[in-house]
Amino acid sequence: MSDSVFYSQPSYILHYQNYRESSLIIDVLTRDFGRISLLAKGVRKAKSKTCGLLQPFKPLSLSYMGRSGLKTLTDAELLDVSGELSGINLYCGFYINELICNFLHKDDPHPEVFSDYQSCITQLSRYEFPESALRVFEMNLMENIGYGMHFGYDLKNNKPVELTKKYLFNKDHGFVEDADGRFSGATLLAIEQRVFVDPTVLSEAKKLMRMLIDSHLQGKRLKSRSVINKIAKRL
Repeated sequence: MSDSVFYSQPSYILHYQNYRESSLIIDVLTRDFGRISLLAKGVRKAKSKTCGLLQPFKPLSLSYMGRSGLKTLTDAELLDVSGELSGINLYCGFYINELICNFLHKDDPHPEVFSDYQSCITQLSRYEFPESALRVFEMNLMENIGYGMHFGYDLKNNKPVELTKKYLFNKDHGFVEDADGRFSGATLLAIEQRVFVDPTVLSEAKKLMRMLIDSHLQGKRLKSRSVINKIAKRL
């Protein structure tokens, strides 16, 4: 049986590691095929023109071939020379890469996740510390992989969330009205509409998404989150 060949697939590199003396194994998010692993042969050689392209956050067009879980890269082209990530935004980029590596299974197509990723990277390249971009990406990712929440509805009590009420987050039931709840109805409704203008909404949304993500990580810690927290404290 001959190898399958894939041409000019829009892609972003999530992670890479050295392989043998001159090659790389790269973890890639593709538009049409989800997360895949590629063997990039010989790209670490001094004369290689490809190695400089194989970096996270660069929009690439990749061609590759193979039938196994580890396919072979055959060509790479840069699609755009848009702004690069720097400072704390660089670590924010590593954070969303880490989220994808933890929540997206290999060879599971999610073109909507690719689109959201592309949008988030673009925003991270433009703003100083765009927490709203991270919150939108987190929420869209959870929703697209089946972990989404009904922010505007109290399922346990079977009624819409109210602006002036307080709510608790329950992993099994979602948001439940409670006088001692940590989240305001106003915040939940703003989150439902992806409106992150009010600083209180941003603060509560950050706490809420951390709780939701951690509940599915089952105790696993995100390295990039720890780095971002340390940097933010110095600013």
